[in-house]
Amino acid sequence: MRFALITIETDQSRRSITGNRDNHRAQITAWMSEQAQAGKLVGGEAFDTESVAPATVRRGPSGGVTVTDAPFCGDRETLGGFLLIEVADREEAVDLAKTWPTGETIEVRPIWVAP
Repeated sequence: MRFALITIETDQSRRSITGNRDNHRAQITAWMSEQAQAGKLVGGEAFDTESVAPATVRRGPSGGVTVTDAPFCGDRETLGGFLLIEVADREEAVDLAKTWPTGETIEVRPIWVAP
């Protein structure tokens, strides 16, 4: 089964990133390399959370559209990126998420497969 591990930056993880960016990235790179070698990492991307602000587009009940130059959930937590993994089941996906080496929150989501 395929799952997305969605990284959510928190105050703690942002302090780690700005405090020692090279060390933070090295931990993630090592984790990704280990998962790739194990055949579990399919791919993924990091979002640019520092140089370009996100835009949130919402459609209201009457069909009107509003655009906000901010993360959809405020700025306390922000989406940092995602990883696609292939594992046997949800339990294995959660177990893998528990091994994430840095302070981001990880949300585990199954990938929908069209019938």
